[in-house]
Amino acid sequence: MPTDLRALTALVALAAFLPLSALGQGAPVTFGGIRADTSLPVEVTADQLTVSQTDGTAIFVGNVLIGQGAMRLSAAEVLVEYGNEDRTSIKRLHARGGVTLANGAEAAEAAEAVYSVATGEVVMTGSVLLTQGGNTLAGERLVVDLDTGTGLMEGRVKTVLQPGGN
Repeated sequence: MPTDLRALTALVALAAFLPLSALGQGAPVTFGGIRADTSLPVEVTADQLTVSQTDGTAIFVGNVLIGQGAMRLSAAEVLVEYGNEDRTSIKRLHARGGVTLANGAEAAEAAEAVYSVATGEVVMTGSVLLTQGGNTLAGERLVVDLDTGTGLMEGRVKTVLQPGGN
């Protein structure tokens, strides 16, 4: 291959990755699988439950699994904040300890996650790792809109794309 053609090929290959590196601290992400119907009921299971009538919270501890439709969130501990006086609707879930959010073939892992049920937003923090098929994306903070299936990864974003992957 002539030198000029090699240089052009290398430049085109580099240009293909420029959008990823140019985003730097904030990489927009599309989530085909991490999308949920936020109108569905939220089901929580755990080894232990402590409820506080004083501040309207519940703490689930040990093998916590939260489901809403096909979406699953698991963690060591989840604090549930209720959104009304009679404690019948969930306002926010704050998960800590080995948090995994999964839906279909996509999954995200982090140290913590806060899920605001009414807005359908999940904010994951602490060594976030998103897996989409064979591709991975890592950063320090991931904000996911479950209604639209979009998100934003922030904090020294790193990605590994498999050839032929989407």
